[in-house]
Amino acid sequence: MSPVEERLQQNLALVRQRIDSACRRAARDPALVGLVAVTKYAHVDWIASLARLGVHTFGENRPQQLVERAALWPGDDWHLIGQLQRNKVRSVLPHNPLIQSVDSLRLLRRISDVSGELQRRTRVLLQVNVSGEASKQGISPVELLQTWPLFESTPNVIIMGLMTMAPLAEDPEDARPTFRGLRELRDELRALPGEPRLPPILSMGMSHDMEVAIEEGATLVRIGSALFDGLS
Repeated sequence: MSPVEERLQQNLALVRQRIDSACRRAARDPALVGLVAVTKYAHVDWIASLARLGVHTFGENRPQQLVERAALWPGDDWHLIGQLQRNKVRSVLPHNPLIQSVDSLRLLRRISDVSGELQRRTRVLLQVNVSGEASKQGISPVELLQTWPLFESTPNVIIMGLMTMAPLAEDPEDARPTFRGLRELRDELRALPGEPRLPPILSMGMSHDMEVAIEEGATLVRIGSALFDGLS
């Protein structure tokens, strides 16, 4: 095993230990919390090492980088976690990603149209701006509740759940209201009249605040710096 792979193995073990500890505190099953390795700044050989270590879910911020890397590891599960412009949709969909960053009904409908042309159904998460920060992309909780039937009835997509980003802060506890807000929004959507088909995925939490996110119900955590710590 190379020094790089040894360091990745150590970092991965620490991340999984943090996930397990947070799950124990929250009386949750660690098997229900998935890890997305965020590879925005990772070298290709680091990704290959992680795959050998058993990591097969990767998240990319840039559509073009996802396209290039998903072609190298077509059997793995690729997530687009960065902003997706409508003119980039067609290049991304053939790689069957989970698009975590659907931040408007307009974008969802574009994904639906291209998915229909390609005769596929695309997995998506709806990105919600729970904190209300002007600098963040996302649908407001109020808007999503009011227009949920329009999202839910969009063809050719599978809405797998919700995603959010917490405000940057030194204290991870500052992220708790945002994470709690996403979970409560998920519960409100499920309580709407009819039979909402929203599955339970909640993508929230990164390297510095994953424990708080897990305690508040995260089912996917997006981890980059904690995995690649010490590598350059």
